[in-house]
Amino acid sequence: MMTEKWKAGDAGMVHPHLWSIVLAGGEGTRLAPMIKQWLGEERPKQYCTFTGTRSMLQHTVDRADCLAAPEQRVTVAAAQHEEEVCRQLQRRGGTLVLQPANRDTAAGIYLPLTYVRAADPDATVVIYPSDHFIHPEEKFTEAVRHAVLAVELLEDQLVLLGMRPEGKELEYGHIRLDRHLGRYGTHSLWTVGRFIEKPGAQIAQALGEDVLWNTMVIVAKVEMLWRLGMKILPSMMRLFETFQPAIGSPRECQVLEGLYSNMPVRNFSSDLLEQAPHKVAALEVSGVRWSDWGRTERIAESLRQIGKLPVFPAELVGVA
Repeated sequence: MMTEKWKAGDAGMVHPHLWSIVLAGGEGTRLAPMIKQWLGEERPKQYCTFTGTRSMLQHTVDRADCLAAPEQRVTVAAAQHEEEVCRQLQRRGGTLVLQPANRDTAAGIYLPLTYVRAADPDATVVIYPSDHFIHPEEKFTEAVRHAVLAVELLEDQLVLLGMRPEGKELEYGHIRLDRHLGRYGTHSLWTVGRFIEKPGAQIAQALGEDVLWNTMVIVAKVEMLWRLGMKILPSMMRLFETFQPAIGSPRECQVLEGLYSNMPVRNFSSDLLEQAPHKVAALEVSGVRWSDWGRTERIAESLRQIGKLPVFPAELVGVA
């Protein structure tokens, strides 16, 4: 049954106030040696096509556009990669925002959020990292849709998509589950007892079995995220407050450059989420394979699992 929040559109079911933020500002340093050996140049992994015909960024953008209109998508990237990201987003529409400098993930999220807030203060936003492997994509998109519906019912909380661990991964963020809230389709919704970014082996073991890996795919009301930022990271948020009136003006780029000269370096996971687990609900995604592809072994394993051939020399990641 369709709620009044959704309407039929060219991309399927479209929420009129749903926006997408695609995070493409990372440098991909962990895979840099493998990519340089393969391509002969440095290139962040989100701009690489590891299998098939689309890069990781293009896969992410196409997933986002299944739920929100392309004109309601904001992609954030590093200024030095402008030429590459423009080439890859050609004919895909949306707004591109270029970060003058890397100030970690809190600024990387709140900068594009400032643009969404300026355009639509009533927006619900889905935040997608652009450098993660996801299969099958249709099943994951279904989970995101359920997370959007959950946000409409929750009181002042964001929804974070998580995956049941497949072995030990100390480089992933871990979500310690608390209370089961119910099911959305085949996916379970939980309150969060604790959030730990990249726990050590001892802490990971102490977390027990009621744990999810954090995908960093976030669904939230824009104003809820804004209030949370103001409470926990007020000095950073005041900079974005001063920047918002400049969006769309001739001074926009100049103001943004000045903003980043004073921008504090803050991590969205450890500096914000870990401080407010009561503001987070976790949607446990079922039936989907997910990996952040931060190491060559993860690429090899993911491709093996889905029976796909790489477009790079297989020996670089041990697929052969």
